[in-house]
Amino acid sequence: MPDGLRKDESTASIIGFVIKSGSDAYSDKDRFPNGPWCKEGDFVIFRSYSGTRFKVQGKEFRLINDDTVEGVVDDPRGYTRA
Repeated sequence: MPDGLRKDESTASIIGFVIKSGSDAYSDKDRFPNGPWCKEGDFVIFRSYSGTRFKVQGKEFRLINDDTVEGVVDDPRGYTRA
């Protein structure tokens, strides 16, 4: 796969691993009456190109909002954008 295409594909990724949730995540009881949709250690699905991408010591991370999480998956292998 050419480098440009690989970069485009990683930018458009739809699966992420939850490393940490912020203290305000899912705190709005009106929007999340049943509590959090995900927790640390979950693999989640989110919309392509969502969130803020940044690198720490060469590793890329993405910061997304709690309402960006579309679902939780047990095994992220095999999921691709349609």
